Amino acid sequence: MTDYAELALLPEGLHDDLPPFAGHEARSIENLVSQFESHGYERVKPPLIEFEESLLSGPGAGVARHMFRLMDPISQRMMGLRADMTIQVARIAATRLRQAPRPLRLCYAGQVLRVRGSQLRPERQYAQAGVELIGADGVAGDGELVLLVAESLSALGVQGLSVDLTIPTLVPLISQSFGLDETLAETARQALDARDGAAIDTLPDDVRGLLAELLGAAGAAGDALQTLANLDLPAKARELYDHLAALVTFLDGHNGGLNLTIDPGESRGFEYQTGVSFSLFADGVRGELGRGGRYSLEGGESAIGFTIYLDSLMRAVPEASLPRRLYLPFGTPADQARKFRVDGWITIQGLDQAVEPEAEARTLACEHILRGDGPAKL
Repeated sequence: MTDYAELALLPEGLHDDLPPFAGHEARSIENLVSQFESHGYERVKPPLIEFEESLLSGPGAGVARHMFRLMDPISQRMMGLRADMTIQVARIAATRLRQAPRPLRLCYAGQVLRVRGSQLRPERQYAQAGVELIGADGVAGDGELVLLVAESLSALGVQGLSVDLTIPTLVPLISQSFGLDETLAETARQALDARDGAAIDTLPDDVRGLLAELLGAAGAAGDALQTLANLDLPAKARELYDHLAALVTFLDGHNGGLNLTIDPGESRGFEYQTGVSFSLFADGVRGELGRGGRYSLEGGESAIGFTIYLDSLMRAVPEASLPRRLYLPFGTPADQARKFRVDGWITIQGLDQAVEPEAEARTLACEHILRGDGPAKL
């Protein structure tokens, strides 16, 4: 006897998406990509697996620990399964499209696989969709992406969106300015990331006060910027603040209703970002909807992008409306069936003349059945 329970068992962090969810997610992905394309972002489609060194080059080094590896039996070289599609789009921009005019706008959607899930995202395989803006390093480029993601998520029906801005390089830069060694610099980074005041108290006196004040700067964008403006930041850190302040001004000028917050010390998950970055949240939804930020391609070219996590997004979008399903009795002419599909019906064709049509229509979740020339409600 077949053990169906055993056959259905999947590894931890993996699952089957079933109807109607799978279709709803697929349509949401295509709606997102359509939004991206309407802003001039052209779609690319990298492979699911490629040589390990390609996935680890440039920004890829930051996600190496998430990647599955295997030996290619043809080339005898190590290959990796993508854990983040941004790495692949960055490779395409730096190689195949290196001669393309800048700024270069690219978008993508696809599945990624990670070695382990996290507490907030236990899934090891999930869909991503996002954009990359290559060769634009000013505030306007940062602002374009934040406005684009806000518009795209709003078009899908996401309510209560907030954008949490951060500068992952700020704390490391402060640590460097104060001459902290590698161990103390990592302690400082982790302390700010975890909002751990006790850990900050273990740091040298000359930097402790500044980092404690930085910890208290998180909050609504206007209040956070005011607090940061009053801090005695090193010169290079002040430049980062100036860029952040200019971005908030830009966003307020183009979308005054956008909810902006700032957490200047956050760095967890921004492994390869080199400048202003952001996380996306929605009211009542567990976890981040996505992340974005500035980074450098192999060769040093500046880029900024964002990635939407579809597993989180699907908890924020309205449930799909049930489609109109029309049962077509056995023998219904194909031309007649086609006309109903043109009118927006989903048609379910009866395949057995001996079956009682109304009974099968109800079994197959059809609300209507074809009688004569038109649909009749069951």
